[in-house]
Amino acid sequence: MAEVEIKRENCVYGKSKLITDNVMHYCPGCSHGTVHKLIAEVIEEAGLESRAIGVSPVGCAVFAYNYIDIDWIEAAHGRACAVATGVKRLHPEHLVFTYQGDGDLSAIGTAESIHAAARGENIAVIYINNAIYGMTGGQMAPTTLLGMKTATTPYGRDPRLNGYPYKISEMLAHLDGTVYLTRQSVHTAANVRKCKRAIRKAFDNALAGRGFSMVEVVSTCNSGWKMSPVAANQWLEQNMLPFYPLGDIKDI
Repeated sequence: MAEVEIKRENCVYGKSKLITDNVMHYCPGCSHGTVHKLIAEVIEEAGLESRAIGVSPVGCAVFAYNYIDIDWIEAAHGRACAVATGVKRLHPEHLVFTYQGDGDLSAIGTAESIHAAARGENIAVIYINNAIYGMTGGQMAPTTLLGMKTATTPYGRDPRLNGYPYKISEMLAHLDGTVYLTRQSVHTAANVRKCKRAIRKAFDNALAGRGFSMVEVVSTCNSGWKMSPVAANQWLEQNMLPFYPLGDIKDI
């Protein structure tokens, strides 16, 4: 794949050297590819290529190892924070982070996520929240909005039948082991820049041994939502962001 360079006043922008030439399997318009790019750029700019270890579990996040050329460990569904805990304790000098979706971190992996945060593990978590199970057919996730139609809530999520969505970032903010919790997005260029700064800060915290950090990225799943990429971005702004407002939730 030819590298694209944009030159502006002696500045050169190109693809990070850590992004492989493998063709991404993500659907057009998916937020995963953008977040992959940001992670690769932050690691490369910090010179951490040889000291970065990523942990990804089951879900759309599972293929991160195929696109970012660092050391990766595949965890069982929901167990990424537990695996990352072991790796970080064995290699405290390394940057250890997880890359997880909402169906993983805030559903089957809720216990692992909460207890890693409560212990103040020196890891960073990148959390993709698209309010749906994207890989397995578009079923309801814990983060699915009320009234939102999915494969398992075809008439919209009804709290009487399906309960209410929850905000795990706000839940984790009450734990003493958490030092940095922020909610970002990548649906506009300005938000992409903010998200990159947040990822850099979370990685810095993990390296410095300050405690548990998490960057929640409110994302689109245009295939699961059955929308075009443009319509999915608009739907995110109109529906996701009012319930999942962007910004820092906790910063110590």
